[in-house]
Amino acid sequence: MLLAAGEGRRLRPFTQRVPKCMLPLAGKPLLEYNVERLASFGVKEILINLFHLPHVVQDHFGDGHEWGVKIRYSLEKTILGTAGGVGNARWFFQEPFFVWYGDNLSTCNLRRFYQFHREKGGIASIALTYREEVSQSGIVSLDEQSQIPRFVEKPDPGDIFSHWVNVGLLVLEREVLDYVPRTRASDFGRDIFPSLLADQRHLFGYQLSPDEGLWWIDRVQDLQRVQALLEGSCRSRIGGSSKSSRIDNSLS
Repeated sequence: MLLAAGEGRRLRPFTQRVPKCMLPLAGKPLLEYNVERLASFGVKEILINLFHLPHVVQDHFGDGHEWGVKIRYSLEKTILGTAGGVGNARWFFQEPFFVWYGDNLSTCNLRRFYQFHREKGGIASIALTYREEVSQSGIVSLDEQSQIPRFVEKPDPGDIFSHWVNVGLLVLEREVLDYVPRTRASDFGRDIFPSLLADQRHLFGYQLSPDEGLWWIDRVQDLQRVQALLEGSCRSRIGGSSKSSRIDNSLS
């Protein structure tokens, strides 16, 4: 499932006429990169939840045949949150599934991530990356088996215990939906992950390797930076490799 219901308020005025997930990056919408990546790893069925300007997404992707996938849509009358949006479409899920926050760009190896989840045998696996500034992220602690004993969403400065953060890419067992309320909005970070941990359910953290990237697009500055990287006009280095070449090689 691709989560694409957000209004993108921090990206206004760009998102007044175009949903955040459909902002153009080097000639095609952000969400198209994610659809293409899912398809390249053999995902055949995709559900996209929508709220803000849903027709823009529907008109572009249609039923998904152009990308070799079958796309369906879950329209929300009110914003239901990351978990609430998934729970609202629980009819769609019959086996373990990916959830991808549709407003980020990633070169995560989805096959490797899914295999990690199956080998660990937990109820949920969360893709993680290291980030210096974590105040707007969900942070986790990890043990030697990559199990997550603690998760805190958007920690206060005095509560920061880790710099490993949720990148917005999950593998979930269908059983997770039993924890999602049917009558109110809910989020994975604030509500579902803490509930799973309180019930001593096993969550695991998949740490992105150096050949797997993650680029948030939360603010205008983020949008401009990723646009420049995709166009090859910026050669900044992170972790010893060129971000622009990494994106070009993996997503173009």
